[in-house]
Amino acid sequence: MEIKNNLRITLLQFDLAWENPEQNRRYAEAQIRQLTGKSDLVILPETFTTGFSMHPSDLAESMDGPTVNWLLNLSRTIGIAICGSLIIKDNELFYNRFIFITPEGEISVYNKRHLFSIGGESIAFTAGDQRLIVNYLGWRIAPYVCYDIRFPVWCRNLNDTDLMIFTANWPAARNEVWKTLLKARAIENQVYVAGVNRTGTDATGVLYLGESRIINPRGEVIPETFITDEGLFSYEVSMNELVAFREKFPVAGDADQFLII
Repeated sequence: MEIKNNLRITLLQFDLAWENPEQNRRYAEAQIRQLTGKSDLVILPETFTTGFSMHPSDLAESMDGPTVNWLLNLSRTIGIAICGSLIIKDNELFYNRFIFITPEGEISVYNKRHLFSIGGESIAFTAGDQRLIVNYLGWRIAPYVCYDIRFPVWCRNLNDTDLMIFTANWPAARNEVWKTLLKARAIENQVYVAGVNRTGTDATGVLYLGESRIINPRGEVIPETFITDEGLFSYEVSMNELVAFREKFPVAGDADQFLII
């Protein structure tokens, strides 16, 4: 596979139609098709087909269902990798599953590890127990879902990550926390971080401000990646710059080795 020094990432932030997969797919596709030949990777919000619903028995799809097939076809057609999370039923269990699909038809999955018990997610869903590193265009990409960001040991860069993705339905009431934790994960791990949130108000009355963004390993928000409205934003991140920064300030060698049991 081609190795790209400059990876062009696109964040797609929008107001998710509540429990309406067809409408959300239709909106996302109209946006993503504008990117043909103009991006390498598109990131969608958490549970992008339904919103953060606790009704998986009504909404769950299988891995050969309409959304996964839609992702496969769209990614192949436009030549861009696409990722985000949705509600999946697998072996009679429900997961908030992050799915990463390449134009070649490769599928990688990560089941959200940290379920938001305050909101009932730990009752409705099953937690994952495996990290995922996707190797794409020479970049080692670690996907996480929303609440995972509060648990830095789980998100630790074990010298195996260049880009972390956090896809979310993060409420406006905790907006400062979202922005702070994205910076923290980038700084402590010396990685690029892409955080993609939704906008609007869901059917339960929760407000979301979006504020999706890309942060560099110094903890700086990359200029013009601060998104508050619906739509697309694309930006290139540089492997050369990442490697140079790590060589200039090599903290990884002093890190503790944590064992997750």
